[in-house]
Amino acid sequence: MSNTEMALKEAMSSIEGAIGVALVDYGSGMALGTLGGSQSIDLNVAAAANTDVVRAKLRAMEMLSLQDRIEDILITLGTQYHLIRLLTGRGGSGLFLYLVLDTQRANLAMARHQLKRIEAELEV
Repeated sequence: MSNTEMALKEAMSSIEGAIGVALVDYGSGMALGTLGGSQSIDLNVAAAANTDVVRAKLRAMEMLSLQDRIEDILITLGTQYHLIRLLTGRGGSGLFLYLVLDTQRANLAMARHQLKRIEAELEV
């Protein structure tokens, strides 16, 4: 089992309220791995669409001359949280973890903490 597979399984099993998770290359918009999902969320389509979100934020930071990095991007919907965490270590440049959570079952602070821990252990 690859490290990517283990990281995705860890996210789904350890993060309360997780609906789906993907590891995404925001250079190409391709999901390198997905787990979970539902009839209402196709993780491959969401991965490609959220690539545009990441690229737009990076462009905005560049235009504002912000010398910082994105830790995560949170999108809140009525019934879901969509959490995008850019990878920084061990060859993760250009990648992000995308996590979809059920707002009724998720603890957002704990989900962010768990995703950060999973990112730290992920070797791509």
